Amino acid sequence: MTSLTISKRLQTIARYCPEGARVADIGSDHALLASYLLVKGIASFVIAGELNEGPFQAAKKQIHTLQLKDRAAVRKGNGLAVLEPGEVDVVCIAGMGGQLIVSILEEGLLKLEGVQRLILQPNVGEEIVRRWMLKQGWQLVAETILQEDGIIYEILVAERGAPLFPYENKDRPQEDLIRIGPFLWEEKSPILAEKWQHEREKWQKVLGQLKRSDKPEAAQRIAEIEQEVKWIDEVIACLHTDKP
Repeated sequence: MTSLTISKRLQTIARYCPEGARVADIGSDHALLASYLLVKGIASFVIAGELNEGPFQAAKKQIHTLQLKDRAAVRKGNGLAVLEPGEVDVVCIAGMGGQLIVSILEEGLLKLEGVQRLILQPNVGEEIVRRWMLKQGWQLVAETILQEDGIIYEILVAERGAPLFPYENKDRPQEDLIRIGPFLWEEKSPILAEKWQHEREKWQKVLGQLKRSDKPEAAQRIAEIEQEVKWIDEVIACLHTDKP
């Protein structure tokens, strides 16, 4: 069978796919993850969904090289519109902003019938995804943070269940954990501290720009950002001192 090399990010996503599952990868990036799941014998069937013609054709070509067409489908459509209810066990959506991921899930709620697991990798806006899970009754069951080629990624895994459970009996308020990630907070990886250090640097640049502004509304925004930086400083300090 064809050998296939994929990124560490996609390998990590693949590890969260249960063996024998029927998996849909929405916005499949040339169907690399879908192909890997087949080559490694992880998935029993895969659906690669693409919105635009170029990526759709690239995904079809990639799947064709595997000569496993009976176990794969490449479909063109918007988000979960490429699925039928009950068709897959696992939905993966990776490499998009958190707001876009939530929009795809919200618009395709009916297509999540029968889906047992969501594996989501937002490039930004992880807390937006966690809030959606809380609202829609999906329980966060695992999180991973990793760094590849200088970019930090978070992978969130959810199943239907008790959405508040990961946030209960913790040493930080729920609102903080929605932003940080309850499992990431417990793990306290150096990469998590690095992520929040980058956030701090971003806000410091914004502060510098605002402090040069003579607009009357700048003062209030400065106060808000200074409060945010203070919160980030406290998070970073805890991550450095409370390592397990």
